[in-house]
Amino acid sequence: MNVGYRDFGAFLKEHFAGKVQKISINAGFSCPNRDGTKGVGGCTYCNNQTFNPAYCSPAKSVAEQLDEGKRFFARKYPDMRYLAYFQAYTNTYGAFDNIRGLYEEALGVSGVVGLIIGTRPDCMPDELLDYLSSLRQKGTFVLVEYGVETSRNDTLCLINRGHTWEDSVDAVTRTASAGIMTGAHIIAGLPGEDASDLVATARLLSQLPLATVKLHQLQLIKGTRLAMQVSKGDLVVKHWTVEQYIGVCLDFIRNISPTIAIERFTSQSPDELLISPRWGLKNYQFTALLNNAISRNSVVQGSALG
Repeated sequence: MNVGYRDFGAFLKEHFAGKVQKISINAGFSCPNRDGTKGVGGCTYCNNQTFNPAYCSPAKSVAEQLDEGKRFFARKYPDMRYLAYFQAYTNTYGAFDNIRGLYEEALGVSGVVGLIIGTRPDCMPDELLDYLSSLRQKGTFVLVEYGVETSRNDTLCLINRGHTWEDSVDAVTRTASAGIMTGAHIIAGLPGEDASDLVATARLLSQLPLATVKLHQLQLIKGTRLAMQVSKGDLVVKHWTVEQYIGVCLDFIRNISPTIAIERFTSQSPDELLISPRWGLKNYQFTALLNNAISRNSVVQGSALG
């Protein structure tokens, strides 16, 4: 248990006795707002190079990516177990048999004890939900992480997400009802939004049957549509300092249900791709500053929810 909030490490300890590590996978999926089904170009802020490790390439099989990731961690932690993290793009989007085959390939790798699946809230068909439910019933760890991003539909339209807040509520509710743990991914400081919008989203998330939430600051990345829009003056985004963003995170903690584990508060894109914010901090350094602020201010998760 981290000071002031329930962190992801505490969440994993509730499910596993020993050390568990996520290994990211790029399985070659696309998105409906990229291939023309719902739009083209993808989310305006998105560049998947910003979070995929070097080994994470669809040119390699799922098993190869997992084995390469395992070799990195096994040197220090030989007894480590692993969660296959299907991270890049929309990992439930495509033909059911193909998706199931990729998941089962991952689960067939020695030491892999579960799946974390990143996807969109409008891309969870009942057939796939039933399959994931069957895995859970057999004791496999399964967490579906939905890219919710915000509760504001006007913002979702502006950033070309192609889904609504109502889609997110439906997906989280259906997934939890199927006995599958659900997570939500949220971005702070999207175009036209400020700290009060993030608080409003946190309070709405607190009403949903979520197991986890991920938060990070909006990052302007070179080559993205959003970066060009901001550069031209067509859109305005928040440029928080470290101290200001820590204050944003404190408000988020106060307004998110204590039953929801908070996996992270920040993200760090490669320096050569990042335009802003350029804080010069590693993720763990930011977390240390945040934890100090939590302690100084006696912040308690969910305390503003009454």
